[in-house]
Amino acid sequence: MAGKYNTVAEQGATYNLNFTVATDGVAWDLTSYSAQMQVRRSANDANTLLDLSSANGGITMNSSGEVAVTVSATDTDALPVGRWVYDFELTSAGNEVTRLLEGRFIVAGQVTQ
Repeated sequence: MAGKYNTVAEQGATYNLNFTVATDGVAWDLTSYSAQMQVRRSANDANTLLDLSSANGGITMNSSGEVAVTVSATDTDALPVGRWVYDFELTSAGNEVTRLLEGRFIVAGQVTQ
């Protein structure tokens, strides 16, 4: 079962989400995994607001189980203010998919122009 985690991206600022994947205190070696995180208006909306992956450079991982999700300030500036949904999934070399996180992806509006 995926962990529930609500996160906030500030419009016009670089977004970072960093965490370590571990079981019973032992970090996973993520070198053979791929990852994907999508943000949508609702779970069944066909359109994505963000589509990040380890293949497109939006997500990096290492052998110590560390995961870094990064969205540039330019990309967050284009996001509409509001409350959206997201999930984060890992896929093993054997194509086993594990949904690690899910929750609200809140975009806070930028005041400084």
